[in-house]
Amino acid sequence: MQLNFNGLRALVTGAGKGIGRDTVKALCKSGARVVAVSRTNEDLVSLSKECPGLEPMCVDLGDWEATEQALGSVGPVDLLVNNAAVALQQPFLEISKEVFDRSFNVNLRSVLQVSQIVARGMISQGVPGSIVNISSIAGLVSLPHLAVYCSTKGAMTMLTKVMALELGPHKIRVNSVNPTLVLTAMGQSVFENPEIAQRMKERHPQQKLAAEVQDVVNSILFLLSDCSASTTGSSILVDCGYLVS
Repeated sequence: MQLNFNGLRALVTGAGKGIGRDTVKALCKSGARVVAVSRTNEDLVSLSKECPGLEPMCVDLGDWEATEQALGSVGPVDLLVNNAAVALQQPFLEISKEVFDRSFNVNLRSVLQVSQIVARGMISQGVPGSIVNISSIAGLVSLPHLAVYCSTKGAMTMLTKVMALELGPHKIRVNSVNPTLVLTAMGQSVFENPEIAQRMKERHPQQKLAAEVQDVVNSILFLLSDCSASTTGSSILVDCGYLVS
C-alpha cells in the first residue's frame, strides 16, 4: 500500500518489536515524522539506525507517572498507534494479581492515558487526527490460559467505540485492528501453548498458521490515512478467516 503521510507526525507505542516496529518503518517510509515509544532502549537504538530522524522515547507504559512525565510534552501528534501490549499466560484458577495488574496497566490503561494526552493536543491545535488501537481476535473469542489478555482486548473494543463517539466532534477518528496470532516474538510465546496452536491451525480457513505482520501493518496504515475518512468506531479483522467458522 502506497500512502503519503508527508507533513504528519505519528506516535507508535510498543515500537521496539513486531507489529509496532514494522509500523514505524512503514510510516517513516511514507513520509511521516515518527515518535517511537518502547520500554527497551536497545530496540530504539537499532530502530533509529534503520529510520534516520526517528524520535525515540524510552518509557514503561505500565507506569502511569513515568508515562505522564515522558509524554506530557510530546508536542503535536496527528496519528497515534496504540500497539504496546503483553500476553501473559496463566490458567484461570492460577491468575495472580501481578499478571492481572500488569496486563490491564499495559494493554488498556496505557491506551487510555496515551490517547488522552494525544487527543488533548489534537483538540488544542484544532487539527483532525486518527487513532488506531491494536486489539486482537482475543477480544472476540475465548482462548485457553489467556483470560486476562482476552479481557483486556474485549475492553479495548468498547473503549475504541466510546473514544470514537466522544472524539468524533473534534474530527478525531478512532478504530482498531484485530489480528489473529501473528508470528512476532509475543505471538511465538502464545504458540508454545499446544492447545492454542492446534485451535489456530484448525480454525483458519486459509490454512495459515498465523497472519503476516505486513498484513496487519497495511490495515493500520489504511485506518490512519484519509482513505478511511468515513470510518470510525470500527474494527478491521486480520484473522485469516478465524471467525467465519
